Amino acid sequence: MAASLILAMAVLPAMAQAERIKDVADVVGVRDNQLLGYGLVVGLDGTGDSPQTSSPFTLQSMVSMLERMGINLRDRVGDMRPDNVAAVMVTATLPPYASQGQKIDVEVASVGDADSLRGGTLLMTPLRGPDNQVYAVAQGAVSLGGFGAQGQGGQVQVNHLNAGRIPNGALVENAPPDGLKNRKSLRLALRQTDFTTATRVAKSVNQELGGEFAKASDPGTVQVDVPDSYTNEVVPLVARLESLQVKTDRKARVVLDERTGTVVIGENVRIHPVAISHGNLSITITEEPQVSQPASFGEGVTTVVPRTDVEAGQEEAELVMLQPGVDLSSLVGALNSIGTTPTDLVAILRAIKQSGALSAELEVI
Repeated sequence: MAASLILAMAVLPAMAQAERIKDVADVVGVRDNQLLGYGLVVGLDGTGDSPQTSSPFTLQSMVSMLERMGINLRDRVGDMRPDNVAAVMVTATLPPYASQGQKIDVEVASVGDADSLRGGTLLMTPLRGPDNQVYAVAQGAVSLGGFGAQGQGGQVQVNHLNAGRIPNGALVENAPPDGLKNRKSLRLALRQTDFTTATRVAKSVNQELGGEFAKASDPGTVQVDVPDSYTNEVVPLVARLESLQVKTDRKARVVLDERTGTVVIGENVRIHPVAISHGNLSITITEEPQVSQPASFGEGVTTVVPRTDVEAGQEEAELVMLQPGVDLSSLVGALNSIGTTPTDLVAILRAIKQSGALSAELEVI
């Protein structure tokens, strides 16, 4: 039985949608920052690391921590069996303009051979940025969202037990650098680089500010000079620019997921004249002109528009000519109606792309 195909998106007429600049671009300098730390989780129910065998760094960390508290156990290291302790890596994301004392979430993951972090508590752990400066300190009870149990007859486990989360588990100690302070110009970085979109963003900004303040320096960046009226008032300027509407333009692209049969078709995707023969699939696409007559006393004009009919069936293999102007969504829709397998669809589209008849990027995931 052939697996059904999912036509996830088929954009027929290419219609550009107006979007806010906030949704298509970011202000350079206003960004999240990744933090990293190494710490110990204590209070485990015998599910911690095996310091004497496969996780010696856990024992070394414990000894160093106890020494800082005035307890010297280096002479007794060989007698220690702390299986209720696990070494972990702690990660967090520091949002832009986080203030001192603000709380952020942290992720905890075991780096040793601990069986589970369930019920453990993370001890005070400094979190550092790429510049090796401490920006936050994490501590608190680890939440796993799962459990594990075992007995003589077997064991059961729900979710992953060697990684957890501590909501609001870190306090911000140092605020990240201010990326907008005393700025004379701004840079808007497009999330999807495109010459047309960058030009439209610059034009929209200039119309809003009433002058030549913005220019597209490259397809991914728009440079905006801060007007004199916004000197030392960059935040209101950014808020004003973020709400501007701009019509974005994107490359024609087709994304295929061969495992699930999902097909995502972007706008502006077209097929040039090409003949296709694939196994027992028969594809017939015809196009004929059709007159569009406006209503009586209307303001419209009489035009000739194409009318495209797509038929597909499973017959003996034959060679079929696709007429120019056919959009890919019509072809995929016809193949979907007869239950074409994902393998067949991927093979057909790859062959069309290889022949140069597909006016789009083909991405297989």
